[in-house]
Amino acid sequence: MSKTILVIEDNNDIRENTAEILELAGFRALTAKNGRKGVDAALKEKPDLIICDIMMPELDGYGVLHLIRKNPDTAAVPFIFLTAKSERSDFRKGMEMGADDYITKPFDDSELLSAVETRLKKAEVLEHKYPSTVTGLAQFIKDVNGLDKVEKLTEEYELNSYEKRTVLFQEGKRPRFLYYLVKGKVKCFKNHEDGKEYITNLYSDGDFIGYTALIEDGNYEERAIIMEHSELVQIPKDDFIKMIHSDIIIAAKFIHIIAKNIKEKEERLLNLAYSSLRKRVAKALVEIVDKFQATDPTKPLEISREEIAQYIGTATESLNRTIGDFKMEGLIDISKGKILPVNMDQMRILPY
Repeated sequence: MSKTILVIEDNNDIRENTAEILELAGFRALTAKNGRKGVDAALKEKPDLIICDIMMPELDGYGVLHLIRKNPDTAAVPFIFLTAKSERSDFRKGMEMGADDYITKPFDDSELLSAVETRLKKAEVLEHKYPSTVTGLAQFIKDVNGLDKVEKLTEEYELNSYEKRTVLFQEGKRPRFLYYLVKGKVKCFKNHEDGKEYITNLYSDGDFIGYTALIEDGNYEERAIIMEHSELVQIPKDDFIKMIHSDIIIAAKFIHIIAKNIKEKEERLLNLAYSSLRKRVAKALVEIVDKFQATDPTKPLEISREEIAQYIGTATESLNRTIGDFKMEGLIDISKGKILPVNMDQMRILPY
């Protein structure tokens, strides 16, 4: 079903030409010749996107945007200003009010369609339900920002190589970058008072690392270490903050996923506290397979027994005994000392 786009513009030629371009591209175009008629049409038709001129009689574009954002039925509709004015104050005022983009007149067909398609894709992303995990959060960031920036991260920012055991950042230090893991594996961990390590998160290709300290504007509370030769992009702190503050709807969605991610961490801690060792080991192996080798779950796990024990919060000796039990039951195999997944489906539903 084609998307409906409402064009609000007092200039007859521009209004009709814009509608014609949209219709030729397969969209359903509605038009309104002033701001008041535009608001009425928006409330009645519930368009998928609104393109609106700023300088209009009766009700200007700012007034239209205010009424659109105020109504719950249209508050989330992508809104693009169409304007001949390019003064910085106008752009800033529109963005602060919740506009999604600007197109400056005169414009060509490709510029118009590119802006429309980008905003429609973003709207689809925001409606998507993401899992309350680190992976879900990273996927959301990539989907939302990738339309404008993240897909070109390796072009815009320098790609850096890191060798195994390199410290990416450590507790107590101020963050300067958001890290985007292009290829490789990274672990974050904290140290207990007794000196033992507890792995808090594992990251693989496509994950973002270090965002919590950036958002909270505080110091790192954990240490990040490269687990194998990896390639990462460093996104400056100011660029990342600009990313999440550029759109109030995106910011709200981002905060919501952060909250769900915190809940997932709390549930993991409860699992560590109350589940049997057998259940904890099974759950950890499933999570590691999902994280590090989702494309080929039959490969041996490229993570040491010691690191698995740190992720679970148990002694390596206790882990080894449980691993031995799983091998006898045919759930896993051992190849050259590495764990080889055999029956992850059964591992996911172990009753105890």
